[in-house]
Amino acid sequence: MIKSFEIDGLKLNVKSFKVPNAFNSLVYKYIRPSKSKRSFLYASRLIDCGISTPFPIAYIENTSAFGLKNSYYISQHIDYDFEFRELIHKPQFPERDKILQQFAAFTFKLHENNINFLDHSPGNTLITKDKTEYNFYLIDLNRMRFETMTFNKRMHNFRRLWLSKTMVKVIAEAYAKLYNKSYQETHDLMLKHSRAFQLKINSKKLRRSGRKMRFSK
Repeated sequence: MIKSFEIDGLKLNVKSFKVPNAFNSLVYKYIRPSKSKRSFLYASRLIDCGISTPFPIAYIENTSAFGLKNSYYISQHIDYDFEFRELIHKPQFPERDKILQQFAAFTFKLHENNINFLDHSPGNTLITKDKTEYNFYLIDLNRMRFETMTFNKRMHNFRRLWLSKTMVKVIAEAYAKLYNKSYQETHDLMLKHSRAFQLKINSKKLRRSGRKMRFSK
């Protein structure tokens, strides 16, 4: 859950994370950083790499001897123009191809900095327009890996974006030029991972729907 507050003219977003179960509560206190702490640390690392994200202000953890209870991540609010998801639902979106080309360059920069954003999905990129250029801001940052990004990992990282065939063509062409890879090889691997992910999600939805139908009888 996210709430917004304004303090001395500065608008802040406060994200409240769910209270973890007993096991994770202990893990987040004694072994692994909490989601709020990871969000703060990862945002700071992104900014150090020149990758935009709402500016991190602080994180808060409420703990006891039994582990983590509540946790919060506070960041500066971004007045964005639209989310990446609009490009999916509106094929005639103004300058759609241009935005996708610039998004390919943004993701390429992410990969060149050895950042694997595991939640690279339609709702986790906010977009603003600055004259003729578009700016991209990553949100929901607590799931990342910092590792060497092979070609396969790079293409796999696009899978959650729910790209149409047309979108894959545009992004693959722009990315291939930046990565010095052939368009066909880039396109084919990106499409393969995208389609596999979409098939997996759709299959889950069908199974859930089937269970519901059988239960209703």
